[in-house]
Amino acid sequence: MPNTRLADRYAKSILDLAIEKGELEAVCADMKYLQAVCKVSADFVNLLRSPIVKAEQKNKIINAVTDAKVSALTQAFTVLMVKKGREAALPEITDAFIAQYNTLKGIHLVTLTTAVEISEALKQSIEQKVKIENNFTTVELTTKVDEKLIGGFVLEFNNNLLDASIARDLKDIKKQFLSNEFVGKI
Repeated sequence: MPNTRLADRYAKSILDLAIEKGELEAVCADMKYLQAVCKVSADFVNLLRSPIVKAEQKNKIINAVTDAKVSALTQAFTVLMVKKGREAALPEITDAFIAQYNTLKGIHLVTLTTAVEISEALKQSIEQKVKIENNFTTVELTTKVDEKLIGGFVLEFNNNLLDASIARDLKDIKKQFLSNEFVGKI
């Protein structure tokens, strides 16, 4: 079970230390790398959460995965995590760190889901429109393709959802027919 309070605290501590040492960008890149490793490898996450594997073996494996790919500060942080028995929370800590980094830098994550792949020019146009309409300084746009939308798009950012898909329109029409709103008007 994820412990978000623990993850937030550890993420805040490494964020503050990285700022203090002037290594914020390097640690952020390291956390993105660790986040990608955790998302790609379920075996790595299972290893981190395993009570059977000894701490020294976990350190060796983490060092093998991160060797020459992360900064000394991040390496020391992962060693400390294992020493304190908190390595199981590493996936949540990386997520919390990146969220806190984005908040600190004013980066807003925007997800655009469409029925078909869209061009780079259209992506940039949507990104600019979101920036201007919401007074955002920096937008990080992620695109997804979901053929179930049939057409249109779904835009998500800052806990807002703009669903302009044909699939949603069809669901709304179906609801109207099922509730017989038009029968009383005849």
